[in-house]
Amino acid sequence: MPKTTGVTFVSTEAEKMQFIQFPYDHYKSDTFWVAPLVSEQKKLLDTEKNPFFTEAEMALFLAEENGEVAGRIAAIIDYRFNEYHDTKTGFFGFFESRESQAVTDLLFRVASDWLREKGMNQLTGPANPSMMDEIGILVEGFEKYPYVMMPYHKAYYDSLIRNSGMEKAIDMFAFEVNQDGVNRERMNRAVQIVKKRMPELQIREVNLKDLKNELKIIHHIFNEAWKNNWGFIPLRWEEIEAFGKELKSVVDPRFAHVAEIDGEPVAFSIALPDYNQVLSKMNGKLFPFGIIKFLYYRRKIDRIRTALMGVLPKYRGKGIDALLHHKSIENGLIYGKYASELSWILETNKEMIRVAERIGATRTKTYRMYRKEL
Repeated sequence: MPKTTGVTFVSTEAEKMQFIQFPYDHYKSDTFWVAPLVSEQKKLLDTEKNPFFTEAEMALFLAEENGEVAGRIAAIIDYRFNEYHDTKTGFFGFFESRESQAVTDLLFRVASDWLREKGMNQLTGPANPSMMDEIGILVEGFEKYPYVMMPYHKAYYDSLIRNSGMEKAIDMFAFEVNQDGVNRERMNRAVQIVKKRMPELQIREVNLKDLKNELKIIHHIFNEAWKNNWGFIPLRWEEIEAFGKELKSVVDPRFAHVAEIDGEPVAFSIALPDYNQVLSKMNGKLFPFGIIKFLYYRRKIDRIRTALMGVLPKYRGKGIDALLHHKSIENGLIYGKYASELSWILETNKEMIRVAERIGATRTKTYRMYRKEL
């Protein structure tokens, strides 16, 4: 009997819960998928409460095959992105599908049609829902757990997406360094060279008691450091403030640093404890017993992820980024963090890739962004 496919525009809370629930069923037999908290997924998709949607809009779609949910996709317009880049780009996000080209084709067709009707002429993604959230499709590195705030996908997704008419826009890499593989001798030598060249350079911990001023530093450096990178739009102060509220509850200052020259901030690095090591035990639920698991397994986290880093353009190429990595890695040795991931790094960022390789990091995962003309 031939399979019948259809699509639903998500318009009710029950349909939104189907949209949220699909990955939990879809990946239930995948060892390395980490279930996000359902409550966090609800917040992410809440167009009334997520500050991203003050200047963006989104439509959600569910695909059915023989009466069962078989896939999902979001069509997203980020008006700030389009204003900044002077484009009419629509994004897709939250893509998941059975291994069915018919389902994938249908999902991309309805998302493309919705965006085209809104005046968009390009499709890029995935962004879930923004470029500051989880982005990309995993195309290499399926045999390892993802680090916190990094996605995991079925190995067949790249083929389905490309066969639906999308093409590669850019790849992003994740590098991992562990205490066994780190090239300490080379790293210490590089650190001494940098310190000799710039004796006025100091690395300090982020001061969580003065978070507002620290966020101002991060805000300024990030927007200056990233402004020429692919897909960048400047972070608004409101976004940094929201980030700061979450940061305060999860960041460990021993792995979050600011580099200063003569007391003037020139770079920063924020590494997060890998809470995926906790979430992997909780099946997406904080209650009733998830909170107990959370508190117990949080003490056993032995990995960190350098999620944000920025160096002011005039200070690039001087080894400051290597010093920031060195500080986190050395603190990791002291405080029981065995491994650290640097992610994500654009394939075009040759300087950062060299830094990762010099400290003994190995490329472990590749994520892909896609595009097509509408």
